[in-house]
Amino acid sequence: MQGHPDKRIDCLGLFCPMPIVKTREAIRELAPGQVLEMMSDDPASDADMHAWSQRTGHPLLGVTRDGAVYRFLIRKAG
Repeated sequence: MQGHPDKRIDCLGLFCPMPIVKTREAIRELAPGQVLEMMSDDPASDADMHAWSQRTGHPLLGVTRDGAVYRFLIRKAG
């Protein structure tokens, strides 16, 4: 996985569709090629993020899970 993301957002305690809404807002603020880290404990966020990545073209670089917490790394498409 990547070293340090350019921006981090914490979506713990938020449920669908809020993690995707927050991710969409945060990715707008990044330059192409920059990496966003999003943390979520919504069980649906894993499938949601994969679908969102495919739909928007922003590559999902990696997903890790620690207990109930998912960590997503997304690169802003150019």
